[in-house]
Amino acid sequence: MIRRRVSVLGSTGSVGTSTLDLMDQAETAGTGAFEVEVLTGGANIARLAEQARRWTPKLAVTADPSRLGELRDALAGTGVEAAAGGDAIVEAASRSVDWVMASIVGAAGLKSAWAAADTGATLALANKESLVCCGPTLIERVRKAGGQVIPVDSEHSAIFQVFPHGAPERVSKLTLTASGGPFRKAPREVLARATPEQAVAHPNWSMGAKISVDSATMANKGLEMIEAAYLFDMPEDRIDVVVHPESIIHSMVEYVDGSTLAQMGPPDMKTPIACALAWPDRMAWPAPKLDLASLGRLTFEAPDEARFPALRLAREALAAGGSAPIVFNAANEVAALAFLDRKLAFLNIASVVADTLSRVTASGVDSTSRSACDAALAVDAEARRTAEDIVRGLAAAA
Repeated sequence: MIRRRVSVLGSTGSVGTSTLDLMDQAETAGTGAFEVEVLTGGANIARLAEQARRWTPKLAVTADPSRLGELRDALAGTGVEAAAGGDAIVEAASRSVDWVMASIVGAAGLKSAWAAADTGATLALANKESLVCCGPTLIERVRKAGGQVIPVDSEHSAIFQVFPHGAPERVSKLTLTASGGPFRKAPREVLARATPEQAVAHPNWSMGAKISVDSATMANKGLEMIEAAYLFDMPEDRIDVVVHPESIIHSMVEYVDGSTLAQMGPPDMKTPIACALAWPDRMAWPAPKLDLASLGRLTFEAPDEARFPALRLAREALAAGGSAPIVFNAANEVAALAFLDRKLAFLNIASVVADTLSRVTASGVDSTSRSACDAALAVDAEARRTAEDIVRGLAAAA
């Protein structure tokens, strides 16, 4: 039986909700037993309160300070302490547990993941920005505290499961797979008119709105290249991306002897979450099963970087090093959210990222320093201000 004392940061989002669902299924089946220390969420107070009533954590935190009274009222009589705000989330993340799910979306998740890194817990990392902004330091902090980083993205989980962690010299290349998103075959004139509703309608995966937009632009795959470089200490020129519309092979590791190992499974985020929750064990849950005969075939194609330039921009940022990946991430987040708010055209998302990269100096952050988090957040803030100025300029010119 899997036994864990856990904290779920971002429990009301898609990954956090799936994590709690898996824990519930495991407890019902008698294959897991979980004690919840902390749950943190955003503005969805009703869901956070419902989760807290089910799991009775010691603490439930909303990121929105103005909703503290509402959360307290919803938890009255439960014995669960309520708190609110960014500082409260960081304090919650620093509590001692066995396992932390870090799934707060965006740069807002960086400080909490940084705090959790010092606890010695296993850090199940679903927050891309934590790795993109200061991955090497974060990983080293976790290791020094006696913990372990287990990636939750399906692509990095796939690599993690077949990577020779004690002998990385055996690996010649990593290949990340991409579904291609909802616009894989769309001509440029269709992309020019793309709406937020179309962009978030992912053909294979159920994800949050911002992550779905990143999939539609392929910025997510660019961020994943950066993450893979840090997680597996792999240079940019040994990380490839291939479009695989069926999303059955989640990534591949090529060895120096010519062998390639791939992790396969139906597209369901609960599978990598279950892997991280139970590792190094495996936990049974009602997982969808892979039926290759019914699939018939698996297809692959090269990504079209002319129509999806975010992938090229991310590769250039990774190769440039310094703070360039931080700038890429911040500008992309600003642009993606502006698109979702209908303030920016779909094709201008990559334009905002490229312009921001050209304006913000990509240097000055030592990702190996103890102050890397604060330095990364400073660069992140500068890049966001710059990207927001660019978005306003494009909106005024439209």
